Amino acid sequence: MVHEKDSSSSSCSSSLWLSPNESKRWGEHFFLLYTPFWLTLCLGIVVPLKLYENFTELEYLLLGLVSAVPSFLIPMLLVGKADRNLHWKDRYWASLWIVLFSYVGNYFWTHYFFTILGASYTFPSWRMNDVPHTTFLLTHVCFLFYHVASNMTLRRLRHFTADLPETIRWATEAAWILALSYFIAYLETLAISNFPYYSFVDRDSMYKVGSLFYAIYFIVSFPMFLRIDEKPGDKWDLARVAVDALGAAMLVTIILDLWRIFLGPIVPIPDAKQCPQSGLPWFSRHANLT
Repeated sequence: MVHEKDSSSSSCSSSLWLSPNESKRWGEHFFLLYTPFWLTLCLGIVVPLKLYENFTELEYLLLGLVSAVPSFLIPMLLVGKADRNLHWKDRYWASLWIVLFSYVGNYFWTHYFFTILGASYTFPSWRMNDVPHTTFLLTHVCFLFYHVASNMTLRRLRHFTADLPETIRWATEAAWILALSYFIAYLETLAISNFPYYSFVDRDSMYKVGSLFYAIYFIVSFPMFLRIDEKPGDKWDLARVAVDALGAAMLVTIILDLWRIFLGPIVPIPDAKQCPQSGLPWFSRHANLT
């Protein structure tokens, strides 16, 4: 029995998909197991049954809270075996990284969706910077799932290419990140197409070109997120996690704004939503006044 237990533990720790760090592995397991809950609630119940037709601002907010808050609280309250002897600040803090990255994404980058991709939210909602609070919350659980899935595939890919020359390894990983990022961006856009209150000027252009714009988020974030507690002996504290997430967010912001300046909108946007040629899109009203 002891031999079987040791063998099982060794097999788990040497998995080609899962992290060798027990705390991180427990976190990834939890986020994967949690995903069917919020996914079923939103895309399996609320959208197909059109319950949203009777939602007010309160119901939309509650939907976001019920979906997102447990993903943050449960790992803190139901501590996994690997974390029982660790101080709370020394555990795997993927949620903090995603909270910061997704907050910046909603607060700032959503305005690129308005002004570059022709997107708009028309459901009743309480908002921050003209972005529904519900999207802040739902983005958190979406991004947790995307990034854990990315971790697993990148880890497996690195094992597969370990014996190849370094340039081929880098090229293969870069190609995979690009492909996975575009796939996830496209899939999300397709998955919410049945929700009529998140609309686009041209949905076909959004699927093809807008998904590439959205994929920029993940092209930057997937390889950076993987680094958290990935190397044995290289433990990340809360400050490092926070700084890394904000650094990733800044890089995405720069790339998105370069797209805005040099490529512009993917579809004709009404004059009221047009960006000025310089500056940031959330300053457009001020720029128009001057």
